[in-house]
Amino acid sequence: MRIPLIAGNWKMNKTVDESIALVTGIVKPLEDIKGVEILICPPFTSLHTLADLLKNSSIKLGAQNMHYEDKGAFTGEVSPLMIKDLCQYVIIGHSERRQYFNDDEYANKKIKAAINFGIVPILCIGEKLEENMSGKTIEVLERQLEQAFNDIHNIGDIVIAYEPIWAIGSGKTATGEQANNTIGVIRQKISSLYENKTASNVRILYGGSVTADNITEFVQQPEIDGALVGGASLKPEIFRHIASQTSRIASQSRNGC
Repeated sequence: MRIPLIAGNWKMNKTVDESIALVTGIVKPLEDIKGVEILICPPFTSLHTLADLLKNSSIKLGAQNMHYEDKGAFTGEVSPLMIKDLCQYVIIGHSERRQYFNDDEYANKKIKAAINFGIVPILCIGEKLEENMSGKTIEVLERQLEQAFNDIHNIGDIVIAYEPIWAIGSGKTATGEQANNTIGVIRQKISSLYENKTASNVRILYGGSVTADNITEFVQQPEIDGALVGGASLKPEIFRHIASQTSRIASQSRNGC
């Protein structure tokens, strides 16, 4: 059975001191939640400090992005070599990176670099509103998957996050059934690119205005293995509730309820 993952993407929020305060306040409550892997992805500036703070914790740490080269003349960039001893995960291809920083063409190189350095990539894919409205969702997602996994023969423990761009930060969201059906198609595409076993094992998250009010609707779906949480991950009680509800649903599934 795939272990659910709840990943908090802090985006460009929280200073180092604010990050310490937030993590200090949530570590113990989150560690009491069983059967769910919990991940936080703070800004680069907080990674080193939080890595020390979480080193004896079950809470995982991830970066929000990275360059595909391990060093060189890339002013302002951070390489996999710089984060590999701090992070277990890295987000790649987030819609904001694709929109503002042209990351569509770099996702493949970044995934290869992450795998090479033993960092688990969380590949984000998703369609724009106009693509959704014109019935091109599946076409867009399949193209993104093909581009991202080009010449990658073993995707290992990679995580995929389906984040419909029209739902991010908009207050809009897909229904649980809609997200489940789309993620089912994503899993079928993985099967065609690799094999059924790989598709069955890969964890696929939903991301896009995930809240404490709607998390149950998503994680009770059979194809959805957790959530990539944005703004709600900055609110300790809400993030804890999201993880707790996911744990409850997962426990029911394991017990056949």
